[in-house]
Amino acid sequence: MPNILNVHELRKTYSSGGAELTVLDDITFSVPAGTTFALVGPSGSGKTTLLGLCAGLDTPNAGSVELCGADLGSLSEDERALLRNRQVGFIFQNFQLLPTLTALENVSVPLELQGDPRAVESARELLAKVGLADRGHHYPSQLSGGEQQRVALARAFANRPQVLFADEPTGNLDEETGSRVVSLLFDLNKEAGTTLIIVTHDTDLARRCDRLLRLKGGRVFERQELNV
Repeated sequence: MPNILNVHELRKTYSSGGAELTVLDDITFSVPAGTTFALVGPSGSGKTTLLGLCAGLDTPNAGSVELCGADLGSLSEDERALLRNRQVGFIFQNFQLLPTLTALENVSVPLELQGDPRAVESARELLAKVGLADRGHHYPSQLSGGEQQRVALARAFANRPQVLFADEPTGNLDEETGSRVVSLLFDLNKEAGTTLIIVTHDTDLARRCDRLLRLKGGRVFERQELNV
């Protein structure tokens, strides 16, 4: 099985008060296509920073990231953005829905931007899959947190991404709602054959994944194969 993500000797530092702060140091791992992968670790361990580097949202000080067959370090900012638009999906802790658009519009806009003539129809189908067929005309402020995250799930799968990055997808949800969203996420992911990479501090969520990488102090602390 080919790898959809290869990370090699990654290092990320920031200048803070005249000193150099190392957030990530010597991070190396790979994620096979079509698998589920958890990045775990305590707050401040570098998980979200690492996700941003893997997705090409930021650049490392050293090391390399290969995503969907492309060396991100050799791409311009515009080329990285194009790769994300075409092949990558995102789910965030705070949903990041556009407040002035309805649920249906939030899901259909990415498809419309790609010129998909079935954008609205496809968006309706996706909302139905996440159990929100009757909520398409509602704005985010009219939806519960769980409903907003389900809209975000539908949007994330809209462009049929090869890889989906989820940053603490249940962080703003109560336990019961979070559990339902996670089940939906894994079901949609299995159906689509997407690679799922999750940043989480939720041990139960992490253990549903095929592989786990634990960070501590910006370095790899543990690797586990769970459901391979």
